[in-house]
Amino acid sequence: MGDARALDGIRVLDLSRLLPGPFLTMVLADLGADVVKVEDPRIGDYLRQIPPAVDGISGRFLVLNRGKRSLALDLKAEAGRAAFLRLAEKADVVVESFRPGVMDRLGVGWNQLREHNPRLVLCSISGYGQTGPYVERPGHDLNYIGLAGVLAMTGGAGGAPAMPGVQIADLAGGGLWGLTGVLAALLGRERTGQGAHVDISMCEGSLALLAAELGSVAAGGEPPTRGQATLNGGLACYGVYRTADDRYVSVGALEPKFWLAFNQAIGRKGDLSELIATPRIQERVREEVQAVIATRTRDEWAEVFAGHDCCAEPVLEVAEVVHHPLHEARGVFSQAPGPGAAQVLQVRTPVAPARADRAAPRLGEHSAAVLADYGFSADEIRALVAE
Repeated sequence: MGDARALDGIRVLDLSRLLPGPFLTMVLADLGADVVKVEDPRIGDYLRQIPPAVDGISGRFLVLNRGKRSLALDLKAEAGRAAFLRLAEKADVVVESFRPGVMDRLGVGWNQLREHNPRLVLCSISGYGQTGPYVERPGHDLNYIGLAGVLAMTGGAGGAPAMPGVQIADLAGGGLWGLTGVLAALLGRERTGQGAHVDISMCEGSLALLAAELGSVAAGGEPPTRGQATLNGGLACYGVYRTADDRYVSVGALEPKFWLAFNQAIGRKGDLSELIATPRIQERVREEVQAVIATRTRDEWAEVFAGHDCCAEPVLEVAEVVHHPLHEARGVFSQAPGPGAAQVLQVRTPVAPARADRAAPRLGEHSAAVLADYGFSADEIRALVAE
């Protein structure tokens, strides 16, 4: 893990809602940044209302917004807009996920922000980017990965594309690429003294995940699609197999030594030529392996595989992950304060422990304290908080 205080002193104003932006700023908070959610006083981040909830606040919200403070501020009102620009003068980062053009219409777009603070980093996360023919087009995760070619890579050969179990465009295409852009811009600012506008398209962020596959195509390889490429179902040595108890094991025995070790573990005579065999032979090998795997339960196979160096592991359901000995030993999960007396299960990212010194905020919970920290007078605070 990285340094949990690496971003001490970095001030972040987070205008984003739902998943991509809050995931990005969750990591910034874990790394020590002071993240302030600047929220509409009427509804705020509507992820709070999505069940299931703990003491009236969504469980998803409680995890994604740990360690942050909330400031209720109406950017559509002149006083709120002016206050935000004052906040931006002392901030290091602003994160937003409005449709392109909304920030400008509110009077707090990139041109206005950099006039007030040339060192500011603005990260804008949108579906298709801040420019181009799709700038006004709405969308969600499934649309973005559809246009990126990622959705077409998921599913069985000859069948329909399968919906991924997590939001690839939101979290990887938007949140993680946004985080990378923000950290790079902060580092670049130390050299140039100037901030930057980081334009993150969730569609492009997803498309970037196909870099290796596109390299293969550029070298003359067959255009990849679902169930037929090396790493999405085309090879019997790399796939998912059903066990006797209708659970599953994952097999990633790509290299010769692992393929031989895997076959030894399951009691089958393996052949190295199977690693590069034709699709017809791959299907035969897959059927043979499946017939063997179907003779034992998932956990029985897990015990067998533990004694062999063969790249095979059980497929865990989400409810099982928390208690797996690997994750327990690595301290992946922890309990942190929630609303009231509640404790909320938190999962850390690879870069820092989950921040536990401050529970996810209620709407406007820290308005007065945040404004005071940013230099507003008592009278100004009363006027803004009363609105």
